[in-house]
Amino acid sequence: MTGVEAAPPLWTPSPERVAGSNLEQFRAWLRDSRGVDAVDFESLHRWSVRHSGEFWASVWDWCDVRGDRGERLVEIPGEAAGADGGDRLRRTRFLPDARLNVAENLLGPVSDDIAVIFRGEDGEATELTRSELHDMTGRVQQLLIDAGVGPGDRVAAWLPNRPETYAVMLAAAGLGAVFSSTSPDFGTSGVLDRFSQISPTVLFACADYPYGGRRHDCTERLRDISANLGSLNRTVLVEPGWLDGYGAGFGAAPTPVVFRELPFDHPWYVLYSSGTTGPPKCIVHRAGGLLVKHLCEHRLHCDVRPGDRVFYFTTTGWMMWNWLASTLACGAAAVLYDGSPAHPGADRLFDLVDETQVTLFGTSAKFIDACSNAGIRPEATHDLSSLRTITSTGSTLVAEGFDWVYANVKADVHLASISGGTDLCGCLVAGDPTAPVHRGEIQRPGLGMDIDVVDSEGRSLPTGVEGELVCRGPFPSTPLRFWDDPGDARYRAAYFERIVGVWHHGDFASRTPSGGFVISGRSDATLNPGGVRIGTAEIYRRVDTLDAVSESIAVGQPWGADTRVVLFVRMAPGHELTDELRDTIRARIRSELSPRHVPAVIAAVPDIPRTRSGKMTETAVRDVICGRPVRNTSAMANPEALEHFRDRPELA
Repeated sequence: MTGVEAAPPLWTPSPERVAGSNLEQFRAWLRDSRGVDAVDFESLHRWSVRHSGEFWASVWDWCDVRGDRGERLVEIPGEAAGADGGDRLRRTRFLPDARLNVAENLLGPVSDDIAVIFRGEDGEATELTRSELHDMTGRVQQLLIDAGVGPGDRVAAWLPNRPETYAVMLAAAGLGAVFSSTSPDFGTSGVLDRFSQISPTVLFACADYPYGGRRHDCTERLRDISANLGSLNRTVLVEPGWLDGYGAGFGAAPTPVVFRELPFDHPWYVLYSSGTTGPPKCIVHRAGGLLVKHLCEHRLHCDVRPGDRVFYFTTTGWMMWNWLASTLACGAAAVLYDGSPAHPGADRLFDLVDETQVTLFGTSAKFIDACSNAGIRPEATHDLSSLRTITSTGSTLVAEGFDWVYANVKADVHLASISGGTDLCGCLVAGDPTAPVHRGEIQRPGLGMDIDVVDSEGRSLPTGVEGELVCRGPFPSTPLRFWDDPGDARYRAAYFERIVGVWHHGDFASRTPSGGFVISGRSDATLNPGGVRIGTAEIYRRVDTLDAVSESIAVGQPWGADTRVVLFVRMAPGHELTDELRDTIRARIRSELSPRHVPAVIAAVPDIPRTRSGKMTETAVRDVICGRPVRNTSAMANPEALEHFRDRPELA
């Protein structure tokens, strides 16, 4: 400890709210049924990491997961197998004998309870009951079976955040197929870079989508994508009448959903996280592990209850879409929005809270910053009485963002800044509905997560000292594997080789005196604009093939409450960086990848720093433009090149 005292909290839950929380009920249940006397969050967290097998089995039992849990709680590879700390973490299996179907757990019983509430920017409004979602899912399953889809086959969706996308995912999961999605704002190359690696059998796509007051056509890109995915048996255009001929339809006898009982580690999703070299990594997530991790986060950290209405502003290309889908397993309704969050005005999503009685409002630090800059005060213009929790993720929610929420949205609300990533499709650090909220802080380590802040050698750092955010122990939502990764070489390199024996996440963090955390940005070269992780390799493949560009290097720069992409280019002989070339670069990146990939700043440099082995040093460039000291310049072949990036007027 440094002796620094915690600042006074911005919000403290009432004793009645604490007593009625899921977290308190779970602690009481542990005491009565398991003999575990965890008197507060700290003791509960300590028990959850020391007895992780018992903890995750308890989450299964308390959340009443449908399936057979089995007797064994955890299977850990031993020293005899030659496993080091990282291998043991990677290869540990929770509930190794369990069998379940995640779609059955998300859909729940057939009932008239609301399951999905949809609102579109263009005014479209739809609500589906559990019964109706069952029926739609069953009809999609008939389509998939007709297309020859079986367990382990891949089903891809290039769709907006609509109810139909949920039905496709649930139908695939019910059959044991693997679901993968990306949003329709991705260009042809961005989609093919992802889906071509996993060879989907069926592709679901849209013809267009609304955003920013106009409709964006997808038909030409869809033709190119379908033509270049040779694995496809069928491309399905999701439009009115798309399920005609499959199942009985609404208002008639429903088509029962098939729920195949599958192993705990059966693959459910493929998500994508790009690196600095090669195509995006295809991260395969296990069904049971992700379900219990999400149930822990939703019910214990976010206090989601049956009948709640949970909203997250997300696209299908962000892991928060998968996170939102799992709220169905809590008996809550998922509230979906498709379109611009600022159309026709900056308060559109707060209108949505009142329209649909949202209880948990999920957003990003970037959105909160944009609302603050727009000068809106939802507290004065909206009711917001249904709202109990606001969660923020993506980029770091700075202290001023906390101030704005409590002054302008709602004074009595649990504001939970959370942080994790696509890599685990969940949180490393999260909220605590029973504890005070301190300005600029994430409240707690995730339950079952042995979180630490360490130096480059893996040694724990004291409170207030910035270091690497790591997890020292196994958890159930570690990726099952990467797609097409012989010997798990890329998987091990991504998380376990930089600091031996721990899960290395790639974030700078520090502990706070109140027991929380502050995340201060990425410690690796991954870009993170708007909370969506982007690999630099995707950008280089579009820029470095231009005749005028010899090579380029992209880094993330903290900007406001977000991160912006900055691209430096070394020009080919005889060429200059002009505004016309900047426009060409941006247009190419936007059309082939997505708007999130587009650099905010493009600047020329005469040289790019490299290691002695010839690899560009993105982290060194990023540290220079952020004013941080550069580590290990002795390993660089041309450290003098760093001076070209220092004190650039374009970055001020």
